[in-house]
Amino acid sequence: MFAAVGRGRAAGIAAGVLADRVFGDPSRGHPVALFGSSAAALERRLYADSRIAGVLHLATLLGLVTLGGAAADRGGRRVGVVAETAVVAAATFTALGGTSLARTGERMADLLAAGDLDAARRLLPSLCGRDPSVLDAAGLTRAALESIAENTSDAQVGPLVWAAVGGTPAVLLYRAANTLDAMIGNKLPRYLRFGWAAARFDDLLNLAAARLTGLFVVVCAPVVAGSSAGAVRAWRRDSRRHPSPNAGVAEAAFAGALGIRLGGPTQYAHELEIRPTLGDGRTPEVADLVRAVRLSRAVQVLAAAAAVSVACRTGRRACPRV
Repeated sequence: MFAAVGRGRAAGIAAGVLADRVFGDPSRGHPVALFGSSAAALERRLYADSRIAGVLHLATLLGLVTLGGAAADRGGRRVGVVAETAVVAAATFTALGGTSLARTGERMADLLAAGDLDAARRLLPSLCGRDPSVLDAAGLTRAALESIAENTSDAQVGPLVWAAVGGTPAVLLYRAANTLDAMIGNKLPRYLRFGWAAARFDDLLNLAAARLTGLFVVVCAPVVAGSSAGAVRAWRRDSRRHPSPNAGVAEAAFAGALGIRLGGPTQYAHELEIRPTLGDGRTPEVADLVRAVRLSRAVQVLAAAAAVSVACRTGRRACPRV
């Protein structure tokens, strides 16, 4: 039984990755967008300027998502390996965003190379929450590249980690938590207390994924004529200075691998942050953004292979205990 579950989970992860690679995020009716609408509706009923209200909001939404995922997982197992594969594939496809991330990064690089800064500013909110109106070409390039690095972990490695170790309920829980962090886990005055739990829980879920992302960047750096040693050096030296315990790992590893310098003044709609410097190379250029997208794609492939392998091995290890 357990070996069959391992095979079904592994096949489902592989199918979900393939679906994401072919289709990317749906433009309409994406389950994550529907979840976001539900979360916003619940927020209107539960909001209070307190951590307790935020914990209740988070627990309610994540509890419902996890219960739904567990029910779908059990139903798939009862029917058989094919049904289990289909359920895991659907959940994995829903949670992944690596292909859309790479496509948006490529589009941003094309616009910057053509000098179309107005269009690049309109596209930037698809990648991150910074204020594009104050950014010149260099600022847009850096913002896009930092977002590619961070979201390689959040949109690809993270979902695959949780799909591999926990199947459908775990990967849906991860995506829901990550979505809530994006919605309310920021430093807007409204969310300093209400969004505290969402931000901290997302940090916890991403601890392993961010460090695996750093490791995969080290391995994949030669794919883009980058430096594995530079990635390790920047990761070890600079990542802990970043305000995020996880984004700093991915961004520092990318900076070191590409031989560039990230960080510095970062303008959001609600405040200006002075970020620490990550890496000790030159200011990133459009060509570096192109390389970052290629590096992200390589990391995504490696992460997918690792997730499928872990899912298979989990099933085989469990089998002798039956």
